[in-house]
Amino acid sequence: MALEDVDLDYVRLGETGLSVSELAFGTWRFGRETDEGTVEIDEERAHELLDAYETAGGRFIDTADVYGGGDSEDWIGDWLDERDREEYVLASKVYWPTREDDPNGRGLGRKHIRRNIDLMLDRLGTEYLDVLYIHRWDEQTPARELMRTLTGLVDEGKVNYLGASTFEPNAWRVAKANEIAKKEGLEPFTVSQPRYNLVNREVEGDYLDMCRDYGLGVCPWSPLGQGVLTGKYDREDRATDDSAASEDEGWKEAYLTEENFDVVDEVRAIADEVDATPAQVSLAWLMHHDAVAAPLVGARTVDQLEENLGAASVSLSDDQFERLAESKGGPYDDI
Repeated sequence: MALEDVDLDYVRLGETGLSVSELAFGTWRFGRETDEGTVEIDEERAHELLDAYETAGGRFIDTADVYGGGDSEDWIGDWLDERDREEYVLASKVYWPTREDDPNGRGLGRKHIRRNIDLMLDRLGTEYLDVLYIHRWDEQTPARELMRTLTGLVDEGKVNYLGASTFEPNAWRVAKANEIAKKEGLEPFTVSQPRYNLVNREVEGDYLDMCRDYGLGVCPWSPLGQGVLTGKYDREDRATDDSAASEDEGWKEAYLTEENFDVVDEVRAIADEVDATPAQVSLAWLMHHDAVAAPLVGARTVDQLEENLGAASVSLSDDQFERLAESKGGPYDDI
């Protein structure tokens, strides 16, 4: 399917008043330096990918202040300079160190957040972010200070909505912060960005229940399980030394498991049934999920992005959805 044939729909972002593209475009590879010292995606390629996403109707762009050392935001800002910024939804994140050897140049303290928001807006060439995520939780910053600081950014018009991006499912942290916000008349978290896909199911249960209860829009990252759900790997890769996966033994042990390959088998079977690729079926499963608003997709090439965006045209039956849900840790009624 050509990009011109893809027409991404808009969906509501949780219980906010914001509508976003049903697939968000993640830009964490923009400006990223590889172990070999090369840049994974340079500015020219970044703009080609943004062009492709736009052609498919995409308007929801996700980045962070540390991606490419700030290059990702810079390049997005340059790309947007020739467009109407109001047509796009921009999300960025704050937490990781941006000033080495400065104890206040990291985390979620007021000093770090307030300094970085101005730098982020300047790089993006905009007066406001649609969504500002905390990239991770900072145990050194009290939740009350965090919510007051973030509310100040909303009150000043620099941020419209607040989100929490997480690696581990921390339902109680989001709930605690939102209860403080409710009690003190502060702005709550209304968006969540957890890791979630058919092989990483740790958010099922309490975390997704919390998101439903607070009406949070869920925008999962790593929707393809670091490539496992694309069908790129097979069982033989666990035993070979020449596989790309063998470069990281810890990754192999976590992802190239018999349980995960059982999931991939089901993904491949359904991909054959609906005439789609495994990646498209895996993305479609999240898009059909009632707890999910807009998964993040990334790509190194336009062809990869085109394949991923084609998931918007994949329809899954209730039976197919439940088969995928039950392939690891189901059934769907429990998630």
